[in-house]
Amino acid sequence: MSNILIIDDEPGIRTVLSDIIRDENHQVFTGGDGFEGLGILKTESIDLVILDVWLPNMGGIDVLKEIKKEYPSIEVIMISGHANIDIAVKAVKLGAYDFLEKPLSLDKIINLIKNALKMEELKKENANLKNAVFMEDEMIGSSDSMQAIWTRIKQSAPTDAKILITGDNGTGKELIAREIHKNSNRSKGPFIEVNCAAIPDTLIESELFGHEKGAFTSAVARRKGKFEMAHGGTLFLDEIADMSLNAQAKVLRAIQELRFERIGSEQSITVDTRLITATNKDIAAEVKAGRFREDLFYRLNVVPIHSPSLKERSGDIEELVQYFMNKFKSYNGTSKKIISREGLDILLNYNWPGNIRELKNFVERINIMTDENEISVETVKYYIQEDTKTSTIEENEYTNLRLNEAKDKFEKQFLVQKLKENSYNISKAAEIMGIYPSNLHGKIKKFGIEIIK
Repeated sequence: MSNILIIDDEPGIRTVLSDIIRDENHQVFTGGDGFEGLGILKTESIDLVILDVWLPNMGGIDVLKEIKKEYPSIEVIMISGHANIDIAVKAVKLGAYDFLEKPLSLDKIINLIKNALKMEELKKENANLKNAVFMEDEMIGSSDSMQAIWTRIKQSAPTDAKILITGDNGTGKELIAREIHKNSNRSKGPFIEVNCAAIPDTLIESELFGHEKGAFTSAVARRKGKFEMAHGGTLFLDEIADMSLNAQAKVLRAIQELRFERIGSEQSITVDTRLITATNKDIAAEVKAGRFREDLFYRLNVVPIHSPSLKERSGDIEELVQYFMNKFKSYNGTSKKIISREGLDILLNYNWPGNIRELKNFVERINIMTDENEISVETVKYYIQEDTKTSTIEENEYTNLRLNEAKDKFEKQFLVQKLKENSYNISKAAEIMGIYPSNLHGKIKKFGIEIIK
C-alpha cells in the first residue's frame, strides 16, 4: 500500500481519482488547492502526488517547484484540462514524472500510477543498496547459540513486533537487525540506523523527529527525522540505553501513537515504521536504577534476542577466521593466505574482549602486515600481543610543560587509552570514565582524536 496525494480544485475529479486509487489498494489524501496539499505533505509520508496545473491561490507549477525543492524524491503526475505543450514541457523539465490531459483515461491513469510508484520503489531500493554497501559481512556460525538466533529471526521477521537485541560490543547486533529487516515484509523499504550514544542529548530529538526551518539557530532548512525516513521500513535504534530520560519519553509517545511533531511544528506526522533496538547494557539493571523507563522497556522488549559474546560461541571462531581470511585475501594480491594449525589454536584460546569486531580487525591486519602464505604461530602471537599493548605515560614528558598543557596532554593520552581498551566504543568508554557520551564527543573533537572503526 502506498500513500497517494491528489491536489485538484474540482471535487468531482478528487472523488473519481480517489475511488480508482482505493480500488488499487492504496491510501488516498486529497487537497483542494496548493496550500492544503503542501500542508498534507508536511504531516504525512506521501509516495506519489497527482497535481492539477490550474489551481486557485497557488498555481500547480509553483506547487510542483515547492514539492521538488522540499521533497525531491516524491514523483509528481501533472494533470490539466486546459494545458498546452509548453506547460507540459515545463512541468517535465521541473521534475514531473509525466503529464496527462483531462478527461482522464482510466487505464492510462492506473498504468501511470503503477509506473510512477515502481520508479519510487527503485529509487528507495537504490538508496538502500548504497546505504548497505559498507555492511558486507554475513552472519557466520553454526553453534547452538547462533542456531537459536536464526530461529528467533525466522519467527519474528515476518511480523511487525518490536525487537530488543542485547549483547556486548562487537557481537554483531546490527547484523542481526539487518537480517530481520531483510527477511521481513518491509525488506524493500528503508533500513535506517541511529546510534543513540553518538548523538548529544541536545540533538537527539531533531535527529529522530526532524525540525522545521528556523526551529533553532542552526535549522536553516526543514529536515525529516529518522522515524519519518524509515516510513514503510525499519528503524534501528542502537545503544538505546544511552538515550536520556527526556528523549525516552518522546520515543515512548511516538511508538505508542505512531505520530509525532517535528521541532518547531504543531502538526502531527503519521508513520508506519517498525522499531528494532539494541543495547550493550544490562537493561533490566538500568530500569532498576531509574536510568531507563520501565514502560518503554516493556514496549521495546516484545521479542528479546541475545547476541552472544565470542567467548560464548567459541566453536564459531575457526569458521569466522576462515570467512574473514577469504574476505581479505585481496590484500595478498595473488592467493589466499592460511593460518597454521598452531596459530589457529592461539586464536581459539584468546579471550577476544572486542568480540567479532576485534577478530575481524586482527585478520585484516595480519593479511596486510605479513608476507607469509602460511601464517606462523609466532606471527599470530606477535599481532595478538600488539592488541594487548597499552600506551604508558612517562613522567619526563611533563617536565617542561605548563599546568594546562600537562593536563591536556595527560587527558588526551588517557582518553586514547580508554577508547582503545573499549574497541573505540564511545558509549562504553564514557561509562567507564564516568562521563556522558556527549562530553566524550566534545573532548574527542577538542584533541583531534582519531576514532578507529
